[in-house]
Amino acid sequence: MSGREGGKKKPLKAPKKQNKDMDEDDMARKQKEREDAKALKEMQAKAKGKGPLSTGGIKKSGKK
Repeated sequence: MSGREGGKKKPLKAPKKQNKDMDEDDMARKQKEREDAKALKEMQAKAKGKGPLSTGGIKKSGKK
C-alpha cells in the first residue's frame, strides 16, 4: 500500500492557451473596449468629486 493512494487526487493541469492570431477587427474591438473603459473611469472620477445629485430625501413641512 502506497501512502499516496488514498485521499483527494490532484486535478490535471489544463493545457496553456495558445495566443491566437488577431485580425484587424479583433484589434479594433479591443482598442475600442480599452477606450470605453478609460472614458468610464474618467467619468467616475469626475462624478466622484461632486456631492450627491439629489439632496431631497424626506421633505419636512414647516408645521409641527
